[in-house]
Amino acid sequence: MTKIIVTDLTRFSKAEKVCIAGINTQTFECVRPMPYLTAKACKDLNILPGAILEANFKPFKETEKPHTEDHFYEKNELSFQGPCSAKDFKKVLAKTHVKGVGNGFSVKLKDDQKCIPSKDEPNCSITTIKVSPQNVYIVQDSYNPEKIRVHFKDDEGVSFRFISITDLGFYEYAERVYKKKGKLNDLNNFIHSQSEIYLRIGLSRAYKSDDGREGYWIQCNGIYTFPKFHENIRSYG
Repeated sequence: MTKIIVTDLTRFSKAEKVCIAGINTQTFECVRPMPYLTAKACKDLNILPGAILEANFKPFKETEKPHTEDHFYEKNELSFQGPCSAKDFKKVLAKTHVKGVGNGFSVKLKDDQKCIPSKDEPNCSITTIKVSPQNVYIVQDSYNPEKIRVHFKDDEGVSFRFISITDLGFYEYAERVYKKKGKLNDLNNFIHSQSEIYLRIGLSRAYKSDDGREGYWIQCNGIYTFPKFHENIRSYG
């Protein structure tokens, strides 16, 4: 049996299911349990980032890049072992982080790039980066004013703007605050008051947009601040 610490709890457009990924506590490899869990199951078990899950995770025999993290498990085997410590959660982020998004996916990226073409074949679909909190901003979506996105600059100096936030807890809290108050200042001020921030950056499944761009779309799976975390973000309320 393998234990993972959940580092990614991400939303789909349809709210009934969530995607989970985590770090193997022994090998520090990333594992995405398949099939997906229901949102209700996660809430009932209080599965949040930092949760320890145990199962006999097996890599798919025919998994192709970049989604090499996909692992099968038997539903009756998966068990929730409670939350890890804050120290252990930070440890898995620190142990897996790389200098920049391009470095994590083994591709060359440029400013404002949102999609990695299929032909470039990234070597994985999830990576961890550590950036300056001052280089992270939660912003209003330029096309849909009711939605939010994230701007950030990685340590390779590449800027990413209007990136989709798939971090379930962070997105739901930020959207509630934005719709209620019409401002994101308080949330950005909290982020900028912290000493460190780790981002879990993921890639979508292959997708072709209306403008013809086809490939793997960059998304922000997790936004984790240290030394403090926002309690309203990491809870089911």
